[in-house]
Amino acid sequence: MLTDSFGRKLDYLRVSVTDRCNLRCVYCMPREGVEWKPHTYMLTFEEFLRIIRIAAELGIRKIKVTGGEPLVRRGAALFIKNLKDLPGIEKVTLTTNGLLLGAYLDEAEALGVLPDGVNISLDALDSGRFGRLTRRTDPEPAEILLSVDRLLEKNIPVKLNSVIVRSFNEEEILPLAALAKDRNIAVRFIELMPLGSASALKPVSGGEIASLLEKAYGVLTPFNGVSGNGPAVYYSIPAFAGKIGFINAITHGFCETCNRLRLTSEGFLKPCLSYDMGLDLRELLRSGVSDGELKQAITGISARKPRNHTFSGIYGAQQVEIEGQHPDGMFGIGG
Repeated sequence: MLTDSFGRKLDYLRVSVTDRCNLRCVYCMPREGVEWKPHTYMLTFEEFLRIIRIAAELGIRKIKVTGGEPLVRRGAALFIKNLKDLPGIEKVTLTTNGLLLGAYLDEAEALGVLPDGVNISLDALDSGRFGRLTRRTDPEPAEILLSVDRLLEKNIPVKLNSVIVRSFNEEEILPLAALAKDRNIAVRFIELMPLGSASALKPVSGGEIASLLEKAYGVLTPFNGVSGNGPAVYYSIPAFAGKIGFINAITHGFCETCNRLRLTSEGFLKPCLSYDMGLDLRELLRSGVSDGELKQAITGISARKPRNHTFSGIYGAQQVEIEGQHPDGMFGIGG
């Protein structure tokens, strides 16, 4: 069983299969984009599967496939199928911006295996605001909603993740939340994390969003019935079929119960997204280490997981010796 030095059980691994994306969201990438790493730098799907098989032997039970945008990588559907076949893995879910979701579902259905849940990043329903946030004007949010409804028809749990950025999409809070009125989905508002290009933007707190929702839709009642692997706190709203969630990493934090590790597309295993520390598993894999040596390395870096992130002062001074804060945006970490 993987545990850290603070006694937290680590059973959840977020796996970024690519740093590439078909959008250029303002809080994730600079306008000019980034220089993509060569394909040889990326782990092959076989290398990912070997690491995850060993991680499962150590107690990892839940996998989230992320990016960049994971569906831009060919073979993602087969990879998810193979993940679900690994002994010990109980749940495999997907995070996507939804633009390629229809084609992915066609392929996944042909393979006979769908994910156990899908999280879709959607920060605006208005086409103009969507284009300003994503720096692309051709996709329409309505196309993404078609895939949401298709998932619901197949009884696949859906969570919509929305990051509200001051002066970009505050007007979208009520329309986004209203998607849960007639759909049994979770609409989740995630506080902006100051990583990479996001550090120059102004966040909107979860508390401010909650107050706005209560004025418009009624009292938010705590609800514990939404399953998930992460730190979201959920609420019911009168007459809503779905739920509203908040991930308030900046104003409240959730590190005390953090159960996750992150594996980047280059094979860097990160115990915490806030820091530059971690372990280069690609180098170990390609140097010919045994499964036992790999298992020992994963156990060692997991034990060094920091007590908390450094995004705000809510946790006070950091007590763990750390190499430094992670310099890149979320695209380079795995969301």
